Amino acid sequence: MPAPLMQIETARDVPATADAVVIGGGIVGVSTAYYLARRGLSVTLVEKGRIGAEQSSRNWGWCRQQNRDARELPMATRSLALWDSLAGEIGEDAGFRRTGLLYLSNDEAEIAGWARWRDFAATQGVTTHMLSAAEAADRGRATGKPWKGGVFSPTDGIADPERAAPIIARGIAKFGGTVHQFCAARGLELAGGRVAGVVTEAGTIKTSIVVLAGGAWASSFCHQLGIRFPQASVRSSILAVAPGGEGPDALHTANVSVTRRGDGGYTLAVSGNARVDPTPQQLRFARYFLPMFAKRFRVLAPGGLEGWRSGHEALARWSLDQPTPMEGMRILDPKPDSKMVAETLARARRLLPSLAQVPVTAQWAGYIDSTPDGVPAIGETNIPGFILAAGFSGHGFGIGPGAGHLIADIVTGAPPIVDPSPYRPQRLDRSAWGRVSDF
Repeated sequence: MPAPLMQIETARDVPATADAVVIGGGIVGVSTAYYLARRGLSVTLVEKGRIGAEQSSRNWGWCRQQNRDARELPMATRSLALWDSLAGEIGEDAGFRRTGLLYLSNDEAEIAGWARWRDFAATQGVTTHMLSAAEAADRGRATGKPWKGGVFSPTDGIADPERAAPIIARGIAKFGGTVHQFCAARGLELAGGRVAGVVTEAGTIKTSIVVLAGGAWASSFCHQLGIRFPQASVRSSILAVAPGGEGPDALHTANVSVTRRGDGGYTLAVSGNARVDPTPQQLRFARYFLPMFAKRFRVLAPGGLEGWRSGHEALARWSLDQPTPMEGMRILDPKPDSKMVAETLARARRLLPSLAQVPVTAQWAGYIDSTPDGVPAIGETNIPGFILAAGFSGHGFGIGPGAGHLIADIVTGAPPIVDPSPYRPQRLDRSAWGRVSDF
C-alpha cells in the first residue's frame, strides 16, 4: 500500500540542454534543483516515478537536531531555518511546524546518553532541555504513565511527508526549472572523461553537471559507471491512524514513536526496527555494514526476497538504449511487515490509551538506504561534473533542504552553507570498522 502522497502535474518533454540535471525526485533531489533554480541556473529534474513517492513520503516527518550525529548537526540546524522560509518563498505550505520533539524514558542509561548529547549540543548553540521525572510526566501526561526522565528539544519540528517534496518541486518550476515525472535516467554521456549529458528514456539532455539523488537506487546507478559506492537498504514498516487520539505532536520512546499528521491523525513507528532483505548489492558490501548491523542486531531481522526482486540493488549492467530496472520498478513499494505493524499499533495504544479505538487508515513500508557510517555521501565523484548525494540513512527528510543548499553551493562555487568535508564520498573508500557514531 503506497504511503499518502500529494500528486502534482509536471512537464512532459525534456529539454535538449540544461546547466544542471538532477536525478531523483525525493526531498534531497527537489531541494537541490530548487536551490539551483533560485540561483538562476537552467535546471532539469528527472524522476523515474512520482515526486516524493519513495522514502520521502514514507518517513516520520521529523526535522530534528536532537541526537544527531556530530557531523550532521550543522546541516540539521541550517535545514530548520530553510524549512522555515520555504512556504514564504514558494507560496505554498509544506506542513513544517516547530512543534518541539519530546523523548521519554524509564531507562537511566538512555537518559544519561541524552544528557551527554545535551552537553555536546550546547557547544554547538543547540538548546535541549533535560526533564526531571515530574517534568517528563507532565509533558507526557497523555500517556498516563510515570517516567524517570526525558528530553525536550523546543526548536525542532515536523513537516508533512505527504506534501513536502511535491511542494518544493512546484517551487522549482516557479523559479524557472523543469520537473519530469515518469522519466528514468538510464546513464551518463561522457566527453574527455567528464559529464557531457544524461541519457533518459525520453531522450538525451546535454549538460556538464549531474547530481545523483537516487536514494536506494544510487549505488546500482554508480555501478554502471564503474564507481564503487557502498550502500545497503533495510525495509521499514509504518502505519497511520485516523484523527481522534490525544498526545504530543512528536513523541519518541524506546518502544514506539508517534507523530501527528497534517490531518490530525498519527503516524506510528518503532525506531530502527526493520527487515534486512538480501540483495546482490548487499552481499557485495556486507563486510562494510557488519559494524552497523552488529550494533543494531536487536531491531534488525532477516527479510525475504522482495528486495532481490525489486531490482534497486542489482549488480547487472544495463544498456542505455533499452528499458532499465528503474522503468520496470517505477516506485519502490515493498510489503509492510504485518507482524511488525500489529506490534507497533499495540505498543502505540499502550503508550497513548486514547488511540485504543482509533482505526488504522494506512500501512506501508519503504527501503531506507544507508552508508556504512550512517552519514550521507555528498560531493563530486571521480567523474568531473558528476555529484553524488545519497546514503542519507533515514535522516534525509529533515536535512533535505540543507543538503540541497550545500549541493547548490558546490555546483556554483559559492561559500558552502556547512563544511562539506565530513560528507565526501571518498571517505567510504576506507574501512568502516569503528566508525559507527554513538549519536
